[in-house]
Amino acid sequence: MKTKIFYFAASAILVILATTSNLRAQDAPTKVSYLQLTAGGNTSLGTPVLGDIAKDDLRVKRSHDFDITRLMEPRLSLAVSQFPEPKAQVIAPLASMSFGFPGLTHRDQRLAGTGIYADSQFNLEPPDQGLAAGKGFILEAVNDALAVFDQHTGSRLAGPTPLNQFFQLAPEIIRSTPPVYGDFVSDPRCYFDSQLQRWFIVALQIDVDRRTGDFANSSHLLIAVSATSDPTLGFRLFKLDVTNDGSRSCPCFGDQPLIGADANGFYITTNAFSLVTGGYGGVQLYAMSKKALGSGIMPTVVHLSGLTVAGGFAFSVQPATSPSLQEEDEDRNPGVEFFMSTFNITRVFNDQVTVWALTNTRSLREFAPNLKLRNVSINSEVYAIPPDAEQKAGPIPLGKLFGESEELVATNEHRMQQVVFAEGKLWSAVTTALKNGPNILAGIAYFVVEPSWEHGQLAAQMENQGYVAVKDNNLFFPSMGVTKEGKAVMTFSLSGRDYFPSVAFTKMDSENGAGSVQIAALGAAPEDGFSGYQAFGGAGSGRWGDYSAAVADGNTVWFAAEYIPNSPRTILANWGTFIGKVRTKGREDEN
Repeated sequence: MKTKIFYFAASAILVILATTSNLRAQDAPTKVSYLQLTAGGNTSLGTPVLGDIAKDDLRVKRSHDFDITRLMEPRLSLAVSQFPEPKAQVIAPLASMSFGFPGLTHRDQRLAGTGIYADSQFNLEPPDQGLAAGKGFILEAVNDALAVFDQHTGSRLAGPTPLNQFFQLAPEIIRSTPPVYGDFVSDPRCYFDSQLQRWFIVALQIDVDRRTGDFANSSHLLIAVSATSDPTLGFRLFKLDVTNDGSRSCPCFGDQPLIGADANGFYITTNAFSLVTGGYGGVQLYAMSKKALGSGIMPTVVHLSGLTVAGGFAFSVQPATSPSLQEEDEDRNPGVEFFMSTFNITRVFNDQVTVWALTNTRSLREFAPNLKLRNVSINSEVYAIPPDAEQKAGPIPLGKLFGESEELVATNEHRMQQVVFAEGKLWSAVTTALKNGPNILAGIAYFVVEPSWEHGQLAAQMENQGYVAVKDNNLFFPSMGVTKEGKAVMTFSLSGRDYFPSVAFTKMDSENGAGSVQIAALGAAPEDGFSGYQAFGGAGSGRWGDYSAAVADGNTVWFAAEYIPNSPRTILANWGTFIGKVRTKGREDEN
């Protein structure tokens, strides 16, 4: 979702220790239905040789993001004193990253494709980062391509492969006269399950009118699961029809699928929006047997809709993943999957977060699983809708071509980002507005929450929380990778007066909070993509990713985020991604 707000300037870093009691605990009223997946055959990532674009036709992919600002409180003139003011901290020298390499770029995804998929990709922003790591491989997903890398060398083993080609759909566009449009695919996420030794990939799909490219009235969630522990060897394809989620505003599509897993199930949540009116249809939760998927069997899918938060507004309910997955003792614990969300995304300011528990997940192995969803909201530090980010002045050839000024970088709003359940705690973060002197900039608010589920009751308390920011610059789109010992690395993008858009990170633990900020990949130029320019319908802020990614692989945390690399670009966009590695034990274990 894209949120437009006025620009400020500011920043800082602070660790706050706090414990809070439960504010509300409630069963989340839901409608439960049972759905069936459809098998889609087998697929694999190709290994194309990238060519070049003799002359780009300047076609850009249409956005599926529906503006949610109409749901939000009016952002009137706000006093700077209303915003949190953590202590400012400078950036420390890079000392913790042991390895890193460039990931996929806009040029990679634009040129991806073989056979009928050659030259079939649109120019697009933002990339929306997905990352999974295991068995010596790195799987990266962006809008709209996939690739596999070697963990030890950073060399590309497979891809980039267009999502449409991978999921065996019609090409995005056949550049004929007249052009022929194919399936709209977006928002990829990926995950490696250490228990099953399988790779999962999820994306949204919307049917389109082949003549005009306009959205049609049908949508699916696309799911791919590897056949082995090697992501270069092949995947089984499934899809789930999500056109009718039960709301009155449908036909709908499931925006920004969010994924998670426990020992029993694989979970996807979406924000449903009407394909007809654009109206919000609520959070949808889909739960299914992970083991069945990993075996190529189509499990029953439990669909929960109508999710509510007492006094809040349910949106982007993020399922948790875990670095260690073990079978639950059926007599002691029938299985619990935790989720987190922003308490009320419609408010400019929030001072609560919401924890969700989906219980009896062991029943997902049955024909008619019996699940129950409950949530509780607890007090937190204040977090607020962030301003769009300034970037260091530099060359903007595309902007200059159309006579426009340097863009800001869109930071979206304060939705909950990637959630990890490790060391008995939930770890997550949001982008927030922070104060520094007379100015306001984007920064990070993070939360370490301890949930509990005993005797049918959900409770949670805040173990640690704090802010991360850099003086006179912006931090946005955080993600956390956490080891089973509770050692964490949080990555994010950095941009501001002193920096072109760059990739940064900080090391964390539950006791001490966040450490110093380190820059993993320094941006080489301003964001100069089409999405912020008026010539392409923009309003001065270029689209950045809706999310970054980080994941633990043993005692190592891999992370990936967006930046502007010093590498060949296309005419319409210059974004790239960077993949980094931080060891959490040994000589580098200094917070």
